[in-house]
Amino acid sequence: MLSYQHGFHAGNFADLHKHLLQVGLLSSLNKKAKPWSYLETHSGRAIYDLADDQAQKTGEYREGIARLWQAGSNDPLIQAYLDLVRSVNSGDELARYPGSPSIAAAMARDNDRISLMELHPAEVEALRSVFKRDDRVAVHHRDGYEGVSALLPPDPRRGLVLIDPAYEVKDEYEQVGRFLRKAQRLWPVGMFAIWYPLLAANRWQGLIKSVVDAVDGAVLRSELRVAHEDCGRMYGSGMLIVNPPWQLDKTLETAMPELAKALGLTADAVLLEWLREPV
Repeated sequence: MLSYQHGFHAGNFADLHKHLLQVGLLSSLNKKAKPWSYLETHSGRAIYDLADDQAQKTGEYREGIARLWQAGSNDPLIQAYLDLVRSVNSGDELARYPGSPSIAAAMARDNDRISLMELHPAEVEALRSVFKRDDRVAVHHRDGYEGVSALLPPDPRRGLVLIDPAYEVKDEYEQVGRFLRKAQRLWPVGMFAIWYPLLAANRWQGLIKSVVDAVDGAVLRSELRVAHEDCGRMYGSGMLIVNPPWQLDKTLETAMPELAKALGLTADAVLLEWLREPV
């Protein structure tokens, strides 16, 4: 299905959560000189205009990036993330928001490689327009699960896969588990970051079990809850990190409460736990 348009949701609380962890994961890879590979199953656009009709119709960014933009933070991870947002804006005005492809490209070094999967024709065209002169980035108009699987193990061998589907179809939750079972067999040393929505139907609970059952490595769970579960809409954002880097949990222990505070939430909005600890 191609009905989902992320422009309506760009810069919302879920984007902040997801992209903060993305920055943390790529920062860990940048601590070593060895090059890395970044692959994404559902890439979306590189840059989102917060003044366009989609963003203005929902206004979700106002309770997300706009709040954090105004609040600022002394937390190193949040500061690094905000620096990336500032890099696509001019001065103090928040007008644009970087999607995950843009964040990856901004953090990539000359020898790092980025592979972006996207099925929506308009989004593919937008990605190719942005990255047409960037030899580090390859844009693929193909199914994300099939495309990433075909590229595993990648070259360079270090790296990260971001799995960020819209979950428009019920089978998507099971499909993520099936994909991970195959993907980790092909690339056991890779890091995998899986985003999921917290919705009243609680299908994410089955997703969590399927991910833990599918992989052999450590699994870290991070959630940000912005409303009560019976609010009638997405009430939170979740991330599962397979093979997380050393001390990512310590970094998030300080960064996530700071993010919650900037969004006007209390400390109990944040969940961080090991589903399988490193050995």
